[in-house]
Amino acid sequence: MRKTKKLLSSFLIVAMLSSLMLSGCNSEGTDKIEVELVQYKPEAVAAFEKIEEGFNNTHDNIHLTIQSPNEAMTILKTRFIREDYPDIVGIGGDINYSNFLDADMFMDISDFEGVSDIKQAYMDIEDELEFIPTDGVYALPYVANAAGILYNKDMFEKNGWKIPQTWTEFTELCETIKASGVQPLYFGYKDTWTCLAPWNALAVGLSPSDTCAQVNAGKTTFSKEYRETAEKIKTLLDYCEPNPYAYGYNDACTAFARGQAAMYPIGSYAVPQIKSVNPDINIDSFVFPANDDEKDNVLNSGVDLQFCVMKNSKNKEAVYEVLRYLYEDETIQIYLDEQNSIPCKNGDFKLPSILDGMSSYIEEGRMTDYQDHHYPSEMSVDAMIQTYLMDNSSDATDKFLKRFDDEWVRYNRDLIQKVQDYEKEAKK
Repeated sequence: MRKTKKLLSSFLIVAMLSSLMLSGCNSEGTDKIEVELVQYKPEAVAAFEKIEEGFNNTHDNIHLTIQSPNEAMTILKTRFIREDYPDIVGIGGDINYSNFLDADMFMDISDFEGVSDIKQAYMDIEDELEFIPTDGVYALPYVANAAGILYNKDMFEKNGWKIPQTWTEFTELCETIKASGVQPLYFGYKDTWTCLAPWNALAVGLSPSDTCAQVNAGKTTFSKEYRETAEKIKTLLDYCEPNPYAYGYNDACTAFARGQAAMYPIGSYAVPQIKSVNPDINIDSFVFPANDDEKDNVLNSGVDLQFCVMKNSKNKEAVYEVLRYLYEDETIQIYLDEQNSIPCKNGDFKLPSILDGMSSYIEEGRMTDYQDHHYPSEMSVDAMIQTYLMDNSSDATDKFLKRFDDEWVRYNRDLIQKVQDYEKEAKK
């Protein structure tokens, strides 16, 4: 028995020593700095596997591990609570980023040389995601997506339909398409999140980009800023499938792919799903013409993926080397080819043809972030919009806007107080 205990003790000591020797090494026993990146887009696994392999094949002193888990945001939040931090996170430019930044979790990377290569429009979007203006750079935009109107290019060319530039031209086009016996639009509102696609695309052209921040500061209300958006999204119901609440996102993608509608108000992210049904469909897109003056129209484009360095990372130089590789033009093009995305970096990139109709807006930086990137998830704005669209009462719009204001205060009370306290201090 004593001999067995001695052997077991010896085994444990050897195991512990082996573990210590392997710390900071790869499986081949070569000393390397380990850098872990956790990113939230499981649909982009193939692109990140190529990127990880390319980096590790070209770097002898750093080993990069890229994790792409399902439910990544839930996993990240759990790890943050346990203080088990990766070095880099790849997340969207939305309310989650705002909350993490407000919790002082990210490193200021303003000294990273790649910051100057990012398009200013996307850096401006990052600034607007800050609850309180913060000195420094805490996120590096990587790729964006865009939302407006996808349309069946062959159907348009066959019928001689022109791309509308204004709201009046758009509604007249819908009337023309409807009179021809073709369904103008398809929605799929059964999945409540789809209600946000036309909502965002309208709102960016009809309300200030910093609407939510201005409401928090007590300078305006949603009842004032969102009325036209609310009225126009109701108008769209005249041109969509009967009972859009009976059909979901997949139904809408399938119907559009099969030519059951001429247009689909959705983001570029829907194209892979549409083409999985009909690989030969000829799709293009245009900016939602929300206004009656074309120069007032704005492309709805937000940061779909950005990289942030955790403040606790002890491998800053190695992390910066990973960022340099991620932001090489060839690396970005791998992602663009896989995901039909828009690069946030200036450069000569090949964009997917489905963005041809939006290219001038992208080149000019004439774009604004999704309004819902500023909405707290607990508020369930998508469900609120769906309920509003189903309400046929004469005061539906007034009720909806009042509810929006009331619910905003309910779910943002502490933030509103924080912002208004900051505003008071800034005036002193």
